[in-house]
Amino acid sequence: MEVLDAIGHVRVIRSYAERPLEPDSMTSIVDAARHAGSSQNRQRWDFVLITERATLERLGQVGRYAAHVPRATAAIALVTPDPPTPRAALSITWDLGRAAQNIVLAAWALGIGSCPVTVYDHDLAREVIGYPEGRDCMYLITLGYPADPDDLARPPRPGGRKPLDEVLHRERW
Repeated sequence: MEVLDAIGHVRVIRSYAERPLEPDSMTSIVDAARHAGSSQNRQRWDFVLITERATLERLGQVGRYAAHVPRATAAIALVTPDPPTPRAALSITWDLGRAAQNIVLAAWALGIGSCPVTVYDHDLAREVIGYPEGRDCMYLITLGYPADPDDLARPPRPGGRKPLDEVLHRERW
């Protein structure tokens, strides 16, 4: 799949088929995240790959928009240092976004759907995933083959993106 085509057509998938993901595919997806660029190449992230059903069910309680997590085949927890200053968080968040986009695009290229999940209950996430003090998990990304395989080929909804001429400014605003 061409990269620009994937960028223009990737969709959020919240409904998954009851079909296991190949271990090599999951490893490739995490490896794509690891290859994302990061500020000063610090790579301030760890990725926890979760496939156990009981763990996925508990993670379905980490936020108000996490109800689909128990039905996913897998999830990746994106774990970063818990920075003590707001300024430090800016580059970590930027880097994490780059890693997350790599996860989404790698999954899509493999025919696997994904959906980002914001973690609101950080105590529960720490209890379930077991990451140490001084670390935080702000996001999960669920993975699975789409329940409706046509979702991978369905064109984007009309009007889903603002027209380019509304957001593109050249040289100056």
